[in-house]
Amino acid sequence: MRFTSTPRGARLARRLTAERLDTWRVLLYGTPASRAVELIVGELCANAVRHGSVRGRDFELGLLRRGDVLRIEVSDARDEQFPPTEVRLPPVVAEFGYGLVLVAAFASRWGTVGRVPVGKTVWAELNL
Repeated sequence: MRFTSTPRGARLARRLTAERLDTWRVLLYGTPASRAVELIVGELCANAVRHGSVRGRDFELGLLRRGDVLRIEVSDARDEQFPPTEVRLPPVVAEFGYGLVLVAAFASRWGTVGRVPVGKTVWAELNL
């Protein structure tokens, strides 16, 4: 699914994810697992908008289920700036900087890969 690289696009992606997973009977809407997926999708999409947007380019959200594993993929058009491989809490109380900390806390595993022809994909997997 493609969304505009705006805060509104990130919110729509998060909401649509919860509805789709409920419709597909993967996760029931409003359950703790569904809320965890919403949080991960929201953080990855917000990062794509904040750090990965290129004027005129959308970001993409992919949801894949393989057995008991749900994989979330968010792709953007910037490949010169990858997220850190190890996340830490910000050194002081800050308004920003907790997104990947939350993703790492709720996901079973996460990472990044380059995207052809340009960009990157940040992914997270959850064991259902």
